[in-house]
Amino acid sequence: MWQEKDNSLYKKFEFKDFSEAFGFMTRVAIEAEKMDHHPLWTNVYNKVEIWLSTHSAGDIVTDMDKKLAEKIDGLV
Repeated sequence: MWQEKDNSLYKKFEFKDFSEAFGFMTRVAIEAEKMDHHPLWTNVYNKVEIWLSTHSAGDIVTDMDKKLAEKIDGLV
């Protein structure tokens, strides 16, 4: 479940291993590029953390972030 905190949508994902985590990040990158809306994220081994906010709106959560979050959930 995505959490809204510090003017961002946040979610942590955990995968079987690094390859699965990296594959997920690749799929997210493709969708983010299509939307021209790019996440802040970190990856350590099998964990990926993502923060979404809209910089052009003053670093707040907008409908664009919610749409990308839905797309990301569909990629897991």
